[in-house]
Formats: sequence, C-alpha cells, structure tokens
Amino acid sequence: MNSEPDTREPDTREPDTPESDTPESDIKDWTWTLTRRCEQCGLSAGEIPVDEVPERAFVAAEEWVAILRSSPAVGARPTPGVWSPLEYGAHVRDVYRLFDQRIAAMVTEQVPTFANWDQGEAAVVGRYAELDSDVVAAELETAAVAFVDRLRSLEPRQRERRGRRSDGREFTVASLSRYLLHDVIHHLWDVTGQPDATTSLELG
Repeated sequence: MNSEPDTREPDTREPDTPESDTPESDIKDWTWTLTRRCEQCGLSAGEIPVDEVPERAFVAAEEWVAILRSSPAVGARPTPGVWSPLEYGAHVRDVYRLFDQRIAAMVTEQVPTFANWDQGEAAVVGRYAELDSDVVAAELETAAVAFVDRLRSLEPRQRERRGRRSDGREFTVASLSRYLLHDVIHHLWDVTGQPDATTSLELG
C-alpha cells in the first residue's frame, strides 16, 4: 500500500495514472489519528482505554479472517490502483507481526529506533496479490494472537516504554498499540465501507 518513513499505514489510495495497476504509495503521516477522530473509519483511537486495545485488536483480526475466508471476490481489486481484500489482509497480517516486534524491542531496549518499513515494496516483494487467502487468514490470526498476548503480558509501567520511528516520531507502547488499532480498523473500512467495524461487536 504505502511507503512512509515508518508505520503510516491507513490510506485511501488512488491510481497514480489511469494506466497504473500498482497502488500509489501513501506517504501521509497518520499519527494525527492518535489525537483526533478519523472521519473516514470513525475511530477515535486515542480515546480507547489502553486495557481495551488487546481485545479490540483481536476482534478486528477476526473480522479480517472472516473476510479472507468468505469474500467471493477476495482477490479482486475494485479498481486497478486499489488493493484487493486479499492484499489488504496480507498487509494487516504484516502490521500485526511488525508491531509485535517493535513493542518487544521497546520493552527490552532503551528507546529503540525502528528501521523504515516500505509497505508498497513489501506488497510487491511479498507478492500479496498472488497469496492464498486461507493461508493469509491463518497467518493473520496467528500474528494477531501473538500481538494481543504480548500486550496482555505487559505490566502497566511497560506501557510507557518508548521507541522512535525512523522519521524521529516517538511512541509509547500504549500509543503504538492504539496506532495499530486504527490501522487495522481503517483498512476494514477500506474494504467494507463500515465505520469502526469493531464497535458493533461485543467485547470480552
């Protein structure tokens, strides 16, 4: 999807040109979603109690698993320059994996700086469009469970551990986990058009 100095994932992509079949990289900074409601997906990520983030992240992952396993057009792009549900799902899988790794580093290292993640390049190198949707669903679920388990294992003081994106933007564990939550929910909106999909589901 996007290429950014680090983890700016959510997007509303348009084709680079009418002839392009590669989604345009999104280099916008989405950290504002930690302080303001996202008018597109409807989530106010910064207002989510930190204790609710693990469960909401898990519920969002289960929504993704259902889409990947049941969508009749899971591999079809709505337009040439916009990812298919399969490609979005592969990206979300990688987001759970990456954020789990970053939070692990934040807990064990002193303010680590994260390497840049070029998400557009990851989609090309990882051949997102050619993947098996059932395999991606299983991998996404596994990655989400690992991420959620890590969050639940943290002591309250560890939520304030810090890390930096390659552009210098600083996060705490708490803010980075909320940032992930917006990302995966925003991409549900990208695919379904339903604002803040997980708010309609009972938590816990």
